[in-house]
Amino acid sequence: MLSHAGAVLHGPDMDPKAQPAVTLIQDAQSLMPLSSHLKDEDAILLLTPALVPHVSPLNQDPHAPTSDPFEPLGRALAKHHPRVRHVPYVPRNGITETHVVHIRLAAAVVFVISGPPCYGQPSQVGLAEITKSLSDQRPHVVVTCCEMQDVGALDTTFSTVIEAPGFAPSTMEAVADVLFGNPPAAPDPSAHVLLPPPQPWRIEPWHPDRDVDGIVELWRECFPKQFHLARYQMQSVLRRDGYAMHYVVRDSGAAGIVGFCATYTTYADRDGERLLGSLAALVVRSSHRRRGIGLSLHDHALRQLSRTRGVCRLQLGSTFPRLLCGLPRGSPAEGWFRRRGWPMHPFSSAPGAGHDVADWLLRFKDWPVAAPAPLNLSFRPCEFHEFDRVLDFVDRESRRAGHMGWYDQYAKLAGSMNVRDIILGLEGDAIIAAALTYCRNTGSPAAEDLPWAATLGEHVGGVTCICVGDEVPSGAHRRDAIMIRLLDSCIRLLADQGMKSMLVDAMKGGEEGFQSMGFHIWARYRDVWRNA
Repeated sequence: MLSHAGAVLHGPDMDPKAQPAVTLIQDAQSLMPLSSHLKDEDAILLLTPALVPHVSPLNQDPHAPTSDPFEPLGRALAKHHPRVRHVPYVPRNGITETHVVHIRLAAAVVFVISGPPCYGQPSQVGLAEITKSLSDQRPHVVVTCCEMQDVGALDTTFSTVIEAPGFAPSTMEAVADVLFGNPPAAPDPSAHVLLPPPQPWRIEPWHPDRDVDGIVELWRECFPKQFHLARYQMQSVLRRDGYAMHYVVRDSGAAGIVGFCATYTTYADRDGERLLGSLAALVVRSSHRRRGIGLSLHDHALRQLSRTRGVCRLQLGSTFPRLLCGLPRGSPAEGWFRRRGWPMHPFSSAPGAGHDVADWLLRFKDWPVAAPAPLNLSFRPCEFHEFDRVLDFVDRESRRAGHMGWYDQYAKLAGSMNVRDIILGLEGDAIIAAALTYCRNTGSPAAEDLPWAATLGEHVGGVTCICVGDEVPSGAHRRDAIMIRLLDSCIRLLADQGMKSMLVDAMKGGEEGFQSMGFHIWARYRDVWRNA
């Protein structure tokens, strides 16, 4: 997973002699000057990204910051108001409970955005939206220290937006002056690249043979190498007759496919009546963004899914087949999807509200020796005569935990030798846990639905759909002990098949436990869904 402790400051114009050009883009709530909304005893909360100054032998700029470049902004605000709390946020970690406490105690919030995120970091725009929702009716101001077009149309999301050209101390002082009433320069329409206005685009069903190459090219442009798929892998995952509806937007010129949207429907449970509709992927060529292509694809895909009989839930991402199990954490598109009604409130207890899920990678040589199974517990591959009982167990536990689509993954093994890919945990004869293993070239349906382990190497297998019964007793039969023994048995089975590593997908929580067992995060996502 590509992640960083903080955003990286790559040396914008910091010449202290340059005249700062700070612009009040929008003030729909008439918050300027802030002093008119504050009492002396009120506190202003200044939230700024924790930036790491760019250090390079070729960068000998004497004005490059060696400490927090937003300290001058905090000092400048303090000249206008007696109580200013300056609290940095680390983009990788997002808005924490500590930040929430400060927001609740503040009378006004000033949120600073330094630029678009590095891959693996949450979007700072998305974090600003979280603070806005937490601020309730408090004055909330967004300051972007880059060109606004680099992070999106903030004026459509936030009531008060200030644009600054960089992080120079003189620029920070100018931002404070704007916040407290010094008239800024009027917005200059020519300061931004004028883009064609959004328009409806013709949405076409994809052609399974003709369009694959163009989709692969577009996918590779829009995602980092970690998520690249070979042509045959992409075609295998996309081509699912009766379960998949994919759409493209074409440019009449040489650009070919400029937008692509993949959607699936999956059986939610064994009843075969409820369906999960997945907006599995939505990508637009960088040269054609902000023209309404993504919106046209998004709205068309949701209309088609909502019209499909039986669809009861819509997911951002996909369960099976899997392109991405959710929106990659740190995607710049978080705010865009939030504005289209997808819930992303990671502090909420509601399911599907943008909580973290992660794919974990383990090299078998890093796995600690597991303790013997507690008395009366055993772990082994499933026998053919046990398969119906396994389906009953998986159906029950999937319903309880809200894991839609898991039953179908197990049911696909019926009548095949792959039944023995299932690892069971038993207490006596009672099934208390199950996990589904897979690896390439074994005919496993799970391997066809989950392509990512195969992209990591020919000796990487996978584990998916881990179910631990809700009625597991405490004490010696703790859930974590059962999980460890279950994973240990999966490792042994995959090692016997020649695997040296394994990928465990879409796990919620348990980060410290997985790390203590030698796992490393391969990717993080947002678990986002809503009712149809």
